[in-house]
Amino acid sequence: MLDFRKVKAETTAITRQKDQFYVGTGNIYETVALLSKRADQISTEMKQELNKKIEEFASSNDTLEEVFENKEQIEVAKFYEKLPKPTLIAIEEFLNDELYYRNPNKEKEGDF
Repeated sequence: MLDFRKVKAETTAITRQKDQFYVGTGNIYETVALLSKRADQISTEMKQELNKKIEEFASSNDTLEEVFENKEQIEVAKFYEKLPKPTLIAIEEFLNDELYYRNPNKEKEGDF
């Protein structure tokens, strides 16, 4: 699993050079599809980790008011809100050549 605390991605959207997104795939639309799939994977991992950490603080006999006022859960949620968004993490991974990807359609075209 990805350690979200160590990710060095921007926390806000910044202007990028579009030429950087042709590298590797040769097609900006293929890159966007790749980044979208990776962002979905990251988002799922983050959600699972967040839910696991929040469940650690939940007890089975909490009243509704106690659940909403659980300070530990609130602090964990605030931490995850401050992390870079999954799309920005995916872009950072792509630009730093940290993603493994392949296009099976291109591989089939080359094989005769």
